[in-house]
This record gives sequence, structure tokens and C-alpha cells, in this order.
Amino acid sequence: MPQLKPRPADPHERRAILKARRELKMARSAHAYVRGSTERFYQWIDATPATHLPAGPSVWICGDCHVGNLGPVGRCEGAAVVELRDLDQAVIGNPAYDIARLALSLAMAARGASLPGVTTARMTEDLVAGYEDAFAGDVPGESLAELPQPIKVVMKRALKRSWKHLFDDLGEMRATLPLGRRFWPLSSAEREAVERLVATSMVRRLVRQLDCRDDDGEVRLADAAYWVKGCSSLGLWRGAALLEVDGDKGARYCLVDIKQAVDPHAPHAPSASVPQHHGERVVTAAQRLAPSLGERMAAGTLLERDVFVRELLPQDLKVELDALTAVEGRAVAHYLGMVVGRAHGRQMDATTRAAWKREMASYRTKNIDAPSWLWQSVVELVAVHERAYLEHCRLYALALSRQEG
Repeated sequence: MPQLKPRPADPHERRAILKARRELKMARSAHAYVRGSTERFYQWIDATPATHLPAGPSVWICGDCHVGNLGPVGRCEGAAVVELRDLDQAVIGNPAYDIARLALSLAMAARGASLPGVTTARMTEDLVAGYEDAFAGDVPGESLAELPQPIKVVMKRALKRSWKHLFDDLGEMRATLPLGRRFWPLSSAEREAVERLVATSMVRRLVRQLDCRDDDGEVRLADAAYWVKGCSSLGLWRGAALLEVDGDKGARYCLVDIKQAVDPHAPHAPSASVPQHHGERVVTAAQRLAPSLGERMAAGTLLERDVFVRELLPQDLKVELDALTAVEGRAVAHYLGMVVGRAHGRQMDATTRAAWKREMASYRTKNIDAPSWLWQSVVELVAVHERAYLEHCRLYALALSRQEG
């Protein structure tokens, strides 16, 4: 597949270039298409009869719970824990949406690995079993020996990473961000806005938590750039700020991700009290669903856009399931089910957890040890997304051939 040429752009050039890059990313595989098509998932939810999915208790949900949005999240002194790591779509809503979206993502990963349909059915069962185990008090293991092999691989990599690894990943960087395919220049207005944002007490307090120690060192903006990153968020404003922080051991650099937050596709519960500022919504959700991540985030405003700011750590990585055996797929499904179950369950009291578990169990049949609504959802969603993926590839290839002709 042809690659888009790397090039920086000013604010007026960005939209078309980012749209083309997003289309390219989504065309790489059916699973990649699922990761970038949150809107289509909720179009299916809207078109699905109300009785198809159970009405779970209103809790904070990820809203975009696919495999790539889970992974190691850095903690103090180089430690890490697997949590939800992208909460842009988070709302107070129905936990069934997260379960269905994760089941779809796992099914597409299984198809990408050429695993038989029976394995997809078993992975769906294991996902639910892991989710319910978390409700029963079990927690996903954090020692390497307890992790499924694909999770163990990414966790071992995470635990070995240092600040040097993080900065090396970004290119030849000293006291500036390397402009090119990944980082584009900011306009003068954007840079001034970033300077104002990082000068706020909120951001200064956030970055002083680096290395899990508190100090009163000065925080200075060393450099900033537009960050071309992600898939579904391509086209929204996103920036990287390289900060220099004084400390008792001398100055150190840290990297901060500044990301625009907009109205989510995920529907929220009608009576839910959700922050109107979308950055505050994302931060609040992270504090509930992924505490290790939430404590490293803050909300703000940049050029009249709601944004959230996230301090990056070297251990922050996402789970990739490019190659998968049937045994590994089932173990990963159970483990990630536990991660999501813990995130949902910590927001419920014992009575609510028990009621939600009974509600899920009431839909089971003799043919599969998973709720019938979930299996039916997976079957329908796979068909919808496979068709949409092929059409996306046709349209993208046609558009590209026209440009080249």
C-alpha cells in the first residue's frame, strides 16, 4: 500500500493531510478499521432494538474499549499496571457497550490471526468469565509469571524502558522536538497558547509529580509541536510540549501530550451528571476507570478548545495482537475482561455488582457460555465492520488512484 510522504504543515494545510493519513491507517487491516471507527459502532448501537443489549447500571465506561486502548500504564519508579489508556469517548453509560466493543475487537484480532470461528466463540466466553471474575473479587495479575504471553511481552518491554527509550522513540531529540512526519510546526498563536497553558499552576503541579517526587523547581517550555498521532483522533488538535523541569538533582526533560476533547459518540445515561468541559470529562473518567493514568492528567483550554493534558511515561504502551494462537487469544480475552471488569466494578457497590452479574447471566443459552446478546452482537458487528472495511478500502484506493492519475 502506498505511503503518504512525510511533511510538516501549517494549520490551514493540516485537515486534508490528516484525513488522508487516517484513511491510510484504517485501510491497513480490518482490525485497524475497527479501532478507528468508533462512530460506526455507535451507529449500530443506535439502530439496534433496545431489547438487544441489557441496560446495565450507569457507571463511567471507556466508550471505545478496543484492544489497542488497553495496555501498561506507568507508575512510580518504573512500575506499570495494565489499565484502560484512552478515555476520549468516556461517558457515564451502559457497561454493556464496553463489553460488546471489546468482544468485537477480540473477534477481529482472531480473524486477523486466521483463528477458526470456534476460537472466537471461546474468546467471547473467556472475556465474560474474566469480567465476572473481577466482580467476584479477583484482580488481573501484575507479576510477569501471571500474564498471558502477548501481555507479558508488552509488559516486559514496558518495565525495561527508561526516559531515554521514550525520547529515542520520538527521533533525534535534544532540547527540541524533531520536525518531520510525526511533529509539525505550530503557528505563533498556537505556540503562545501552549506557553500559557504550561505556565498554569495545574500543569506545573502535574509535571512536578515526575519521578514520583515533589519539588518546587521551575517549569519551562523547551519546545512544542503539533503531534500527528492516533487514528480516530486525527484531525482534532493535538500537541506535544517538551518541558524542562528544575529539581534537586538538576534539570530534566519531560514530555506532555495536549489533546483536544470533543463531544463523544458514546451515548450517556439520561440522568448522568457529566462535566460540560470535555477535558474535565476525560480526566474524571480516567480517575474512575484507570487511576494510575488519571492521576497524571489535568484539564484545560487552548485557543477556545477543551483539552486535557497528560504527562507521558516510558512505560505507557498499548497491547498489540498482530500474531495470536488460540491458547493465547483465550488467555488474553480472559485477562482483558478482568481489567475492564475491575474498572467497572470499582464504581459499583456489592449489591449493584451482583445485580449486573445476574442480568448478564440471564441471557445465557446451552450453546455458548456467554450472554446471547453479546454473541449476537459480535456476529452482527463483525459483518457490519467487515463490509464497511472493504468499502473503505475501495473508496480509499479509488481516491488515491485518481490523485496519482
